[in-house]
Amino acid sequence: MSVNVAHRVDLQVVADFIAPRAKVLDVGSGDGLLLELLQNDKQVDGRGVELSQRGVNECVSRGLSVIQGDADRDLVFYPDKGFDFVILSQTLQATRNPKLVLDELLRIGERAIVSFPNFGHWRVRFSLFFFGRMPVTKDLPYSWYDTPNIHFCTIRDFVALCDEVGAKVEKATALDANGQKIGFNMPWWFWNFFGQQAVFLLRR
Repeated sequence: MSVNVAHRVDLQVVADFIAPRAKVLDVGSGDGLLLELLQNDKQVDGRGVELSQRGVNECVSRGLSVIQGDADRDLVFYPDKGFDFVILSQTLQATRNPKLVLDELLRIGERAIVSFPNFGHWRVRFSLFFFGRMPVTKDLPYSWYDTPNIHFCTIRDFVALCDEVGAKVEKATALDANGQKIGFNMPWWFWNFFGQQAVFLLRR
């Protein structure tokens, strides 16, 4: 692998969902690791949108085509079906209006890929039940008062949202605390309890 994504296992799962040489929009590009991976390994025609100026600067320094923008406000300026894939990686829970953002992803792309941390994971439940405190983990490293996460979503919550906006789940993967995939044939409650994060491939 040409890009080190060891600390973000979900990035490789996202990459596996994407066809070679596809036209891709990465919403919430962060430091550009995912776009760089996709350009190097899948030869995609990649564009990105990132809220922070620091993130945009990091992306540009990697030679990526990323502009500053807000997922909550700026996706309306993109044309219908302008991309083969639109990606929202570990960003949905930090948006102000996740339903609207998901709706826009499905409008802009032939397919949308969404990954997010699962707040229904057993460690989150354990921390709340036994200690009465919001958990701080490897995948949720922030305290309650400084977290960028403003909407706490479980896998079952997300599946219900997909139904609400008319999105069909083509593929999905849940990852446990060790980054291992949980089988697609397992029921949603099992994913919701043991999946630390999830990646969904959607279309309308």
